[in-house]
Amino acid sequence: MGREFIDIFEDWAPLYDDSVTGKDAQYEKVFEHYDQILSEVVEKSLDKVLEFGVGTGNLTNQLLKEGKSVIGIEPSSAMRKIAQKKLPNITILDGDFINFPKLTMPINSIVSTYAFHHLTDEEKKQAIKQFHEVLQPKGMVVFGDTMFETIEAKQKQIDIARKKGFKALAEDLEREYYPIIETIRNAFEKYNFHVSFKQMNDFVWIISAIKIA
Repeated sequence: MGREFIDIFEDWAPLYDDSVTGKDAQYEKVFEHYDQILSEVVEKSLDKVLEFGVGTGNLTNQLLKEGKSVIGIEPSSAMRKIAQKKLPNITILDGDFINFPKLTMPINSIVSTYAFHHLTDEEKKQAIKQFHEVLQPKGMVVFGDTMFETIEAKQKQIDIARKKGFKALAEDLEREYYPIIETIRNAFEKYNFHVSFKQMNDFVWIISAIKIA
């Protein structure tokens, strides 16, 4: 359920905001246009939001500034503590894309950034099925996440990372479950979503999926 990576995020939590602002050279291109990625997700989302993978609360903060109601889900206790310090008036719950507490409001948007790739392809399908069950009619899933058009495109980025000496990035790309776009498209369409994709940098795409039935 993606929780096999929690130890990484427990360690990364104090440095995460430095990474997203470009202070970690290995991940600079991964987080290129970070503010635009968050803004795109916020703009496409509706008013009652379930956010998975809150992290340090950067997307959550932007959603709240736009007047949206947010339920936050985050499996890393270290990340939750940082987010809660930034946003003391919002409850951030322990959970993940598949296992999370019972919701207390109707949901018309499910959002996330830099998190969905922690699920295997089969787990992604299970999560998407649950998204369909949770969302109100014509509800939206809006994710910003690393994915690739082809296996070859993914391997190219691994090779570039190794050539630059970016060992951590290369190992990250090889270890985690970064999907191919067609796999994601098929999974959303299987569960009655109309889905589209928009590339934001060499790694990250915006997924916009509307529940159609």
